[in-house]
Amino acid sequence: MARREDNRRGKRDEEENEFTDRLVHINRVAKTVKGGRNMSFAALVIVGDEKGRVGFGKGKAREVPEAIRKASEEAKKTMIRVPLREGRTFHHDVRGRHGAGKVVMRAAPPGTGVIAGGPMRAVLECLGVQDVVTKSIGTSNPYNMVRATFDALKRMESPRTIANKRGKKVAEIVGRRQDGASAPEALDAASVTVASDPAPAET
Repeated sequence: MARREDNRRGKRDEEENEFTDRLVHINRVAKTVKGGRNMSFAALVIVGDEKGRVGFGKGKAREVPEAIRKASEEAKKTMIRVPLREGRTFHHDVRGRHGAGKVVMRAAPPGTGVIAGGPMRAVLECLGVQDVVTKSIGTSNPYNMVRATFDALKRMESPRTIANKRGKKVAEIVGRRQDGASAPEALDAASVTVASDPAPAET
């Protein structure tokens, strides 16, 4: 029994070391009852393996550590896989929306870094993106921003996926690479589904 418990603990430690988590937001919630107010905490946590998988979760509890633990467990259960180009950036530009929150994420050349702020930065760092340019439009509510970011990530497609849909080879979709950047034929086709919103005004 002792050996079995040690094996379980070892597996848990490996899983915890595999994932990176970020606490994005924590909110104190008060519920008014007959005897007074019951205080609790709500946490929003991002979890990822920095290799193309990421998830988010919410947790509520009387204590902050317990709320974070619940949120982390939910995030691990709802993780999604996102195709990354060269393991560092996106294959094409993409937009996402949830409620009043809108986000725009654009692929960037090597050395650009993660140009993002707040909840979006936490999501992209846990995902493993190294070069990206982003813009948040509308609400700054962290819950809506995270959901809008995940909406954009779910729209991300790789050239291989597009080639399979069209019944072509990947080389025909991507074309030649010029100055380290792929031809935009397939990437524009992939972004057609997310181009319904007008492009943000330049500031």
